[in-house]
This record gives sequence, structure tokens and C-alpha cells, in this order.
Amino acid sequence: MRLALALALSLAASPTAPTANANDRVTGVVELFTSQGCSSCPPADALIEDLARLKSLAVLSFPVDYWDRLGWKDTYGSPAHSARQRAYASARGDRSVYTPQVVVNGTHHMNGADRAEIENNLQALRAQLAVAVGITHANGSLRIAVGAAPAGLSAAARAATVVVMPYLARRDVAIGRGENASRKITYTNIVRDIRPIGDWNGEPRTIEVPIASLNGADGAVVLLQTGEGNAPGPVIGAAQIKLTPSN
Repeated sequence: MRLALALALSLAASPTAPTANANDRVTGVVELFTSQGCSSCPPADALIEDLARLKSLAVLSFPVDYWDRLGWKDTYGSPAHSARQRAYASARGDRSVYTPQVVVNGTHHMNGADRAEIENNLQALRAQLAVAVGITHANGSLRIAVGAAPAGLSAAARAATVVVMPYLARRDVAIGRGENASRKITYTNIVRDIRPIGDWNGEPRTIEVPIASLNGADGAVVLLQTGEGNAPGPVIGAAQIKLTPSN
């Protein structure tokens, strides 16, 4: 995951752990891989809308593009989302790619409509998000503060990437063809970009991102994620910020 920076960013060391959004600290990350062309996906999309109301969770929808061949091109589908899903499967070594699929905290996968399984995994993996991450915004920029590595964090986990994912909070889509023809479905926290913005080695740091570079996003999730190359690994810290009143 050591990628070149996608933006001109202002970087600075932070002597203390972040305090931004301390009362809403994210303890779980839910990534849903979904498609407007998948007849099994609407129940998962509805569940994601419900889970997104919980401030302790960072919940994201990643519409994939590989079901476009079924007669309806997903209006938010992205090859980058499909690539992320496949990269997760490769990292796990199980080649399990399907919709609706949820990945919890970058590790375990399950059916995206299975609330009980998702909640059980969130509880079991709660301690994994051990690094404090906070976000504030002022003067036209997001200020992302990543804390120091806690005692006992492995050397491998101390080599992580800070990733910003701007999203659209809620969009209703009337589907004209394919497996969901004539249905109107609500999508929640639709990811519009997967943007690595810096590396983290266990030391506190801050990164500033111009809000204008987020292209009108309603909000953003920041992940502190381990991994090698293009293979995403466990998420060890996360934060979320809302940028529009309706979000």
C-alpha cells in the first residue's frame, strides 16, 4: 500500500494523540460491495442504511461494475471498487467475491444482508481499531490526526497507510432494467474515491486535505489500514466526518 501521494498535502508531526471527534470514536468499519444489477442486494443496501445511523460505525457502500453485463449499468459502479473487493479476497486467500458482500474491519467477510453475522464480527473485532484517529475541518481543509501506536501493536501493523474515502451520504436510484427493474433503491455513503494520502509508522502525525479536492462529497471516512502492495489488510484505526447538513 505504499503508493504515491495523490494530492499536494500539508504534513506535520503531532506530539499527542488526536482528540478530534473523541466522543464519536469509530470502533468498527463496514464495507458493503453491492450492485444496482444484483437482485440479492436491496436487503443489504437497506441494512447498511440502518447501520450508518450508528456513530460508532464507519459504514461505506462500494458499488461494483462487474454485474453491468446483466442489462443495467450501475450509475455509481466503479472498477476501483471491484478491484478493492478482489484485493481483499486475494489478501485473505479465499477468492471469495460476490454481492452483497460485507467486509468488517478489513478482515472478515460475510453476506451483506446478514445483520447477526455482521454484528457478531463487529463485536469480535472491536479491539482491532486500536489507533486513535480524528478529523476536524477549518479554513477549507480537513485536518486528520493519527495517534501513536499503542503498546503491543505488532511491527507489521506499525506500517500502515492513511486512506481518505469521500462519499455521497444518500442517493435514491430508479432502476430501469436488469434484475431490479422498476425498483427505486436508496444507497448510503457511496464511496467516490479511494485515496491513499500518507504513510504511518507508529508515530503521531497530522495530514491536511483540501475540502475542495473531495469534489462535493457529503462526508469522508479516513482509514488507517495495513497491507502490502495493493492488497488491503486489517483496519487499525478509523474516523468519519460529515460535511453537509443533510448528511
